[in-house]
Amino acid sequence: MKDAIAGLNPELLWKHFYEMSQIPRCSKHEEKIRQYVIDFAERKGFKYRMDETLNVVVEKPATPGRENAPIVVLQGHLDMVCEKNKDVQHDFSKDPIKLLRKGDWMTADGTTLGADNGIGVAAALAVLDGDDVQHGPLECLFTMDEETGLTGAINLSDKILHGKILINMDSEEDGAFYIGCAGGRDTEIFLPLETEPVPAGYTVQRLRLGGLQGGHSGLMIHTGLGNGIKLLGRFLGDVAKDLGLRLMHIDGGSKHNAIPRECDAIVALPSGNLGALKDKAAAYQKIYHGELHLADPGVFLRVDGDGFENDGKMFTEKLHNQTINAIIAMPHGVMAMSLAVPGLVETSNNMAVIKTDHKRVSVLTSQRSSVQSALEGITQNVAAVGQLASGDIEFHNGYPAWQPNPESKLLKVAESVWEEQFGNKPEVKAIHAGLECGIIGDKFPGMDMLSFGPTIEGAHSPDEKVQISTVERFWKFLKALLEHL
Repeated sequence: MKDAIAGLNPELLWKHFYEMSQIPRCSKHEEKIRQYVIDFAERKGFKYRMDETLNVVVEKPATPGRENAPIVVLQGHLDMVCEKNKDVQHDFSKDPIKLLRKGDWMTADGTTLGADNGIGVAAALAVLDGDDVQHGPLECLFTMDEETGLTGAINLSDKILHGKILINMDSEEDGAFYIGCAGGRDTEIFLPLETEPVPAGYTVQRLRLGGLQGGHSGLMIHTGLGNGIKLLGRFLGDVAKDLGLRLMHIDGGSKHNAIPRECDAIVALPSGNLGALKDKAAAYQKIYHGELHLADPGVFLRVDGDGFENDGKMFTEKLHNQTINAIIAMPHGVMAMSLAVPGLVETSNNMAVIKTDHKRVSVLTSQRSSVQSALEGITQNVAAVGQLASGDIEFHNGYPAWQPNPESKLLKVAESVWEEQFGNKPEVKAIHAGLECGIIGDKFPGMDMLSFGPTIEGAHSPDEKVQISTVERFWKFLKALLEHL
């Protein structure tokens, strides 16, 4: 696996990225990667501090002659989304990520790569580690649990930073500067589990909707990718009544911020209707291929009679209807485009996860908007669906938007440096995702912030990859920007 980074530049950045790929760092399990950062700081003799949430700040003094320059904060998050293909044997709690180099791209073998935000963290460590970067005083902030709720940033101590210039390295598009982001909130609906015995003469089958690409529910919500939960729910809503089919169990999706790639349901139906179910599934697979052949050409819908457990109990008719109707009625995708920033998704909802346990069926959704009142509006919409389904509603902690500031001094310097380095102008954008900048800026009023990074595709899915040539450009620009600041 180390051969994958052989000969790549910048050498220190890729060295740290490789070492991080050997360390478990799923969200909420950052203990070992945090210790890696601390051990590194101690070896280098750098001061470091932690807050109660276990975010870490490592300080590096200015290079000689730059002691009076303003303090610059380099920021990234330590955790990664841990997703794998079903046919891949991988234990994220102990197995290293298997790096694969394919031309100008670095990817992983059937799992997420962790370039989000491993490249940004590795860049900060490379700045700390090397002696070829000219800079003023630095504070490198490493936050925890960004991917499952921005926990580290939300609970960040408002006394842990002294700098008023922050560079976030968690963006995923070469040549783009981000100066704003959406705020967000999660809403969960719970339907109490009510069951009855499966009648004699029924067969129990598994429906599998899969083959979808999935992806980041903010960055990719506008791309037309299929949602496994919505697609399976649509099929069930059409065929269940005619075939006498009843749900027994349904599970789909895994993360609040990922478009669900798969959804499985265990169902019971009269044995004589099994052939019709298979015919209907084959017909719907063709329909979905027709609709998604450009965005998700691998979509499939299968009926499988083996390889699963069932307890002989099916949903009551009431719960069956509540569940399917909630799936069908739940909004998913782009709700509104921004009029202020052309091409920016303003408001969206992701129907992210559905789970069945011994007590209830739960539906987790994720709302985003760069307009606070619109965020409240889509949250009301989602809650209304839950109420119409007679479910219990739970609102999870939200996070604020980062209001764009086109007059930012940091932005002006960064634009000038980019043009000097590469001879063209960077794109200035806002992002439909929850960058930590919104929360950090709320905690530290007056913080001048900018986010940029190399090109990363397929984040939050096993197709994740980072473009190697843009990592080198990202590093060149970061060095030049720090020198100018």
